[in-house]
Amino acid sequence: MSPHEETTPLDPPDWEEFKALGRRIVDDMADYLAGIRDRPVWQPVPPDVQARLGTALPRTATPMQDVYEEFRTTVMPYPRGNIHPRFWGWANGSGVPVAAYADLLASVVNCTLGSGENAAMMVEHQVLEWLKEAMHWPADGSGILTSGASMGQIIALAAARRAKSGTADIRGLGALADGRQFTVYGSAQTHHSVEKAVELLGIGGQYFRQIPVDADFRIDTGALRRAVRADRDAGLHPLCLVGNAGTVNTGAVDPLDELLAIAREEDLWFHVDGAFGAFAQLLPTHRTLLAGMSEADSLVFDLHKWLYMPFDVSCVLVRRADALESTFSSSADYISSTDQGPAAYSLAFSDRGIEQSRRFRALKVWFALKTHGIESFAASIAGNIGQIAHLTKLADSSDRLEVVSRSDLNIVCFRYVWPGATADELNRVNRAVLTRLQVEGLAMPSHTVIDGKFVIRVANNNHRSERSDFDFLVEQVVAIGDELVAA
Repeated sequence: MSPHEETTPLDPPDWEEFKALGRRIVDDMADYLAGIRDRPVWQPVPPDVQARLGTALPRTATPMQDVYEEFRTTVMPYPRGNIHPRFWGWANGSGVPVAAYADLLASVVNCTLGSGENAAMMVEHQVLEWLKEAMHWPADGSGILTSGASMGQIIALAAARRAKSGTADIRGLGALADGRQFTVYGSAQTHHSVEKAVELLGIGGQYFRQIPVDADFRIDTGALRRAVRADRDAGLHPLCLVGNAGTVNTGAVDPLDELLAIAREEDLWFHVDGAFGAFAQLLPTHRTLLAGMSEADSLVFDLHKWLYMPFDVSCVLVRRADALESTFSSSADYISSTDQGPAAYSLAFSDRGIEQSRRFRALKVWFALKTHGIESFAASIAGNIGQIAHLTKLADSSDRLEVVSRSDLNIVCFRYVWPGATADELNRVNRAVLTRLQVEGLAMPSHTVIDGKFVIRVANNNHRSERSDFDFLVEQVVAIGDELVAA
C-alpha cells in the first residue's frame, strides 16, 4: 500500500509520555501564576527571540517536549502582561485560572457550536440564561456568545437594520433595498467598533452621527434630538441609537434611561455598548447608574473584560426572541433539520450570528461561574471600583498629580504636573513617565488624550490587584516625573 493511501497518525504514539508532559505543563502554569507578582508586568521581546519566532514553516516533526521547551523560553517570558496584578491598560481582563482548565477541556472535546444536539450546545444555552438573569434581561429574550464586542456590534446593528426595514428585502436586495438611507447615533466617545459596524453593514461611516458630549463625557441629549430631527427633515431614516455603559476613554455612562425614552419617542432601535461597564449591574450600588440598560433592544458586553474570563468570550443579547434568527438564519440543504438525530435539535446558534464554525467558549464561563458563583465576581468588581476610588483620592491629594477625568466605574485618567509647565512640556513628560512605567515593567496603565492633554489612563479589570499596587503606582509616577523635570 502506498504511504499516501493512509492518513498520518497525529495522536501521540505514547499516551503515557503525553500524560507526563501534561502534568508538567499544569505544574509549570500553576507555578507561573503563583509567582506572577515577582516578574515584570511587561518586557520587550529581545531581537534573538523575535528571530526565533520568525523562522520558516516546519517541514518535519519535533518532539513535543522540545516544542514545549521552546514555548517556555520564547513565549512565556514575554506576555502582554494583563495577568499581572499591576496591569491596568486598555480594557483587558486578568483571567480566571480555573477557566483555563475549561479551555483545555473544550479543545479536547472539540465541539463546534453551530447547530446539532450535543451537551456543548446546551451549556451555551444555559450560560446565556445565566447572563440574561445577571443583566436583568427579559427571560424570553435571545442572545449568542461571540469573540468580542466588536462582533457583537455588527450582530446587534444588523438585527436593528432588519427589524426597522419593514417589508424591504434587506437580505436579498441589500442595504438600500427600498432607497432609504439609515442613520445611527452615538456620542463622540463611542467605541470605534460601532463605526466599523456601520461601515461594514453598508450604512456608511458618514451616517454614523457622533454627538457631542457634556463636561462629564456623556452624550448631549439636546444635540442628539436636534441631529435626529435634522436627518428626518433631510429625508434620511434614523435607525439606531447607541448608548454607552462605560466609554473606553473615561468610563463615562450615558444617561441610559433618558436615551431609552428618546429611542422610544423616535422609533429607534436602542443598543447599549456595555463592553465592560455592563457588569456593574451586579452591584446594587450601581443599578441606578445603569437604569434603562435592561430595557434596551440589544446589549453587548465582554466577559473577558470585567468578568475576568480568559480571552475570548463576549455576549450580545437582544430583546425580541426572533430578532437574530430573522437576520441571520439560513436554509442551506447541508444544515437543514431532520426528524431524528443531532440535526433534529431545534436550537442553531449559527442562525443567530455570522459564524457557522464556533468554538466552545461557553465552557470556561460555565466552569468559572459554577466554581466561584456570581457573588464572588460581583465582590471583585466592587473591589476594583473601590481601588480606583482610592487611586483617585491619592491623585487628588497630591500636588504633583492632576485628575483629568473620573468615573463611577473602574477608570480614572490623571497626569503628572508641576508649576509653570507648558502644555507641550506636560505632554512630553507624561509620555516619558508612561514609557518608563511600561518598559521597566513597573506597571501597565495605558494612555489617552483628553482635550489635548496626554494622560495616564488606569482601567482596573484586574481581580489580582491590591490597594498597595495603586500606592506603588502613585509613588512611581511622582518619582519618575520629579526625576524627569529635574534633569
